[in-house]
Amino acid sequence: MENNGNKIAKTVLFVFLCILAVGWMYPIFMILTNSLKLEKYISTNTVFTLPSGESFAGLANYVEALTSQGFAQAFGYSIIITVTSVVLILLCTSMCAWYVTRVNSLLSKICYGLFVFSMVVPFQMLMFTLASTADRLNLDTPYNICIIYLGFGAGLAVFMFTGFMKSIPLEIEEAAMIDGCNPLQIFFMIILPILKPTLISVCILETMWLWNDYLLPYLVLDRKKYTTIPILIQYFKGSYGHVAMGPMMACIMMTVLPIIIIYISLQKYIINGVLAGAVKG
Repeated sequence: MENNGNKIAKTVLFVFLCILAVGWMYPIFMILTNSLKLEKYISTNTVFTLPSGESFAGLANYVEALTSQGFAQAFGYSIIITVTSVVLILLCTSMCAWYVTRVNSLLSKICYGLFVFSMVVPFQMLMFTLASTADRLNLDTPYNICIIYLGFGAGLAVFMFTGFMKSIPLEIEEAAMIDGCNPLQIFFMIILPILKPTLISVCILETMWLWNDYLLPYLVLDRKKYTTIPILIQYFKGSYGHVAMGPMMACIMMTVLPIIIIYISLQKYIINGVLAGAVKG
């Protein structure tokens, strides 16, 4: 009877999760279908229907999205911001977590507490002050906004790296010191390779956040010169200020697709990075 009860519970849970997955995937499916329709069929009561021979636009919306509104430029700025910020976050926070874990001092404990506390501070509390400070320090370009993102992304990254770092035996580092390695050699040649599961996990989480972030670039960047993908989508317009729904849907789809592919292909590393707690071999 107990086994039958477990099977029923698992079946109910599986059905519930399937329904939840369909609910999450349905908006993406709607964007995809409408990106293949002509303009007049998107803004009518046929918005929920599949594209047919009469409403099918082919790749015309995607071509218009690519050739108008500066999509390629915005895509490039988003890549620059995401890549530079992720690299800076991974490098700085992993080294910080190593220091916090290995140096058992009051300063390291205070630093760790501040990093954890930063995760619960709402961005809205400091966004106007931040925008003013970024303007005075010339941090309002895609090439140096990564410094601001380092501050906002450090909390979660240090928290995850510290949790994994505590599981690394200190004897490995002591053996490397005996062999003549300096601290930098120990970190980059021994600690960093061991951190691979957590590195990939943090990289995925930070990439998803940075790629889709709208508010910080909107407040900090000079929008007359620099536009990221989320900002471009909001202001995607056709002639005479009309919102071009078809190209906008295509733009959203081209923006979401790379992140979906990356997440699906690397999602196992998120669980491995969070759960990894021991050094094997």
